[in-house]
Amino acid sequence: MTAYSEHQHAPSSDASGTAGPERSRTEPSAERAHTPYPYAPGTGSRRYWCEWAWLGGEAPEPGVLLEVDRAGRLASVSRGAPPADAERLTGLTLPGLANAHSHAFHRALRGRTHSGEGHGAGGHGHGGSFWTWREVMYRAAERLDPDSYYRLARATYAEMALAGVACVGEFHYLHHGPGGHRYTDPNAMSEALVAAAADAGIRITLLDVCYLSGGLDEHGSHLPLTGPQLRFGDDTVGAWAERVSAFTPGGAHARVGVAAHSVRAVPGPDLPEVAGFADQGGLPLHVHVSEQPAENAACLAAHGLTPVRVLAEAGALTERTTLVHATHLTDADVDALRTHGSAVCLCPTTERDLADGLPRTGDLVAAPHRVPLSLGTDQHAQLDLFEEARAVELHERLRTHRRGTLGSGTLLRAATAAGHSGLGWHDAGALLPGSRADLVNVPLDSVRLAGADPERATDAVVFAATAADVRHVMVDGQWAVRDGVHVRLPDTARELDAAIKELL
Repeated sequence: MTAYSEHQHAPSSDASGTAGPERSRTEPSAERAHTPYPYAPGTGSRRYWCEWAWLGGEAPEPGVLLEVDRAGRLASVSRGAPPADAERLTGLTLPGLANAHSHAFHRALRGRTHSGEGHGAGGHGHGGSFWTWREVMYRAAERLDPDSYYRLARATYAEMALAGVACVGEFHYLHHGPGGHRYTDPNAMSEALVAAAADAGIRITLLDVCYLSGGLDEHGSHLPLTGPQLRFGDDTVGAWAERVSAFTPGGAHARVGVAAHSVRAVPGPDLPEVAGFADQGGLPLHVHVSEQPAENAACLAAHGLTPVRVLAEAGALTERTTLVHATHLTDADVDALRTHGSAVCLCPTTERDLADGLPRTGDLVAAPHRVPLSLGTDQHAQLDLFEEARAVELHERLRTHRRGTLGSGTLLRAATAAGHSGLGWHDAGALLPGSRADLVNVPLDSVRLAGADPERATDAVVFAATAADVRHVMVDGQWAVRDGVHVRLPDTARELDAAIKELL
């Protein structure tokens, strides 16, 4: 029995997109049970000749030969003419992208929350803020169960694969049933997300979120969890840690990390225990930080410190820590990140959609102690890592009235190696011998890229390409996307449409 199957699993789709027969409550999905991940043994090594490949610098390299071994890793990376037995990959080939911050169920809100939330999810009101958007998000969270979450996440992760994403960091706080009642398997929702990633052909770091409080009021007092928030909580940090410790994800494609949702949702006295749990396991630790000025004001009222300083006092800032958003930082906050070697994950589409503000990106990456940057699509208002990468630089231009703070090479590193490293996959995100064979191939002949100078293909892709330009995607030596079509979910749009209509 699949561990998360608390309810009747709806008909799943096979590789052709055809719905399979209905299964009983206890019968596992044959599709999931037999998904070969991460690599089908016995295939043998293969060679791919890249017309242009990005090897980590500011410009691409011409004529790069990649050899992929039977374990799904790059056996060699060399320059030269194309051998007869190599598949030619025209255009630019990149390492697999990493989406370092995702809330999969938010994908259901796309197109429903952007012009104002005052009249509900289907309304046409004006205005709104992060806080009104959050109420709409809570209403969507109320309707999910492990089976419907599996279907929505599988389709969302397939959309990620189509956009070149090889690995996702799922910031997972939708743990329990309505009213906070635990499923028979307390990690049923976690199992659903891990299965969804496997069936979409990508890796996942499940960032299990500690979420104990309903927020801070204007006086700095922590509020109890209420309504849909009850599904997020584990009552105590000890109960959260016990549940996380009991979860071992199935498959080599999945790892566990941890998160404190925010200083709003985890009281200060509990933060050291969350940080200690991450330290004990050597796990990535992610935290929402300073996304909104109101969060900073409430934190100052509660602690007399900024959120970053609260985390520092709790021992939660380490080289394994990634702070998400970090939009409203003080000079002392920036210095603390540099001192502790912590990273920042920027989600520019969300940050502008929710009117969060412009982060101090140039200050974060200033020499000599640069803060590592990664990228996320967060609420998935759109799912395009190229857009997120260029927005980091373009937002900084709006903030400073200067161009060229971050070049295309730096932005691609944020979308690849830095994101993978922040999720605990230190052997991914680069086209180097021994690295995981994750490839993203982008032709240069689309209407957006036609006429581009191939010697500056990295600039063209970062500043002009979209997810629609991705042609082939390989993850751990297996093709997840061929010719712009997902191998396992060829009608991804239909899968998304069905999953979202079922939910809303």
